[in-house]
Amino acid sequence: MGNIFVSDIMTRELITVKPDVNLFECAKIMVKKKTRAIPIVSEKKFAGFISEKDILWAMVKKTKEDLSEIKAIDISPKKIITIKPDATIEEAISKMRKTKFDRLPVVQKKELMGIITTKDILNFHPEIYPELEEFAQIREQEEKLKKIKAKKGEIVNEGFCEKCGKKTILKKFNERMVCGSCINSM
Repeated sequence: MGNIFVSDIMTRELITVKPDVNLFECAKIMVKKKTRAIPIVSEKKFAGFISEKDILWAMVKKTKEDLSEIKAIDISPKKIITIKPDATIEEAISKMRKTKFDRLPVVQKKELMGIITTKDILNFHPEIYPELEEFAQIREQEEKLKKIKAKKGEIVNEGFCEKCGKKTILKKFNERMVCGSCINSM
């Protein structure tokens, strides 16, 4: 696997949206194209990423009408982990393990070249499945731990603040999950 690069197996034909596309349209595209996330591209430059979790969060917090007004770029995470096309598959797997993401945008000089997913890697190297299965189990255990900590009022790794909407480290305060800045302002 050492001589196999991300660019050799990444998905190149991508479904993308522009930054000003509203969440309702993004959701329709995700359902129609059967995808869980869509890169946001502006003039061939990678601008962000919107996932089904981002849209679900907005649906819970906002009205149906708001979904037509909120733009994809508004709820895209600000820090997105990417990988270069000349990185090796081992580097991609390592980065996926470290970040616990199952897909990484492949970016070179700010231009989106493709996406590499665990599925791409498995299709190319099915023998590494046990390693990726372990990765999925770790993610599942981490989610359970987050729920337990949230019930106890402890810090939850990352999420969207129920007051300001920023994606950051949260803590339960007055039965709401809020960021440190909002706790200090309350």
